[in-house]
Amino acid sequence: MAAKIKTGDNVVVLTGKDKGRTGKVTKVLPATNRVLVQGINMVQRHTRPTQADPQGGIKNKEASLHLSNVAIADANGKAARVGFRMEGDKKVRFAKTTGDVI
Repeated sequence: MAAKIKTGDNVVVLTGKDKGRTGKVTKVLPATNRVLVQGINMVQRHTRPTQADPQGGIKNKEASLHLSNVAIADANGKAARVGFRMEGDKKVRFAKTTGDVI
């Protein structure tokens, strides 16, 4: 099945502590149905000093969100469902609210 959300898409968070915020998808994890969104769902990780990072300490990083908790942002910045249609020989994704190709 074709992916409704891909790397580089602008998405809106539907639930959770970051509800209503928008961001760009940096990574999609299809095996677990999760996505990483730039600057969204930040968590703190306590890391030990290593050779790569001799300082260690508390680091901020993005945690993944479930695909059901994000939606594509349409041209107006609102959440939109994704549909598929054929345009010539190509299968394209489009926002169902505006009908624009994503």
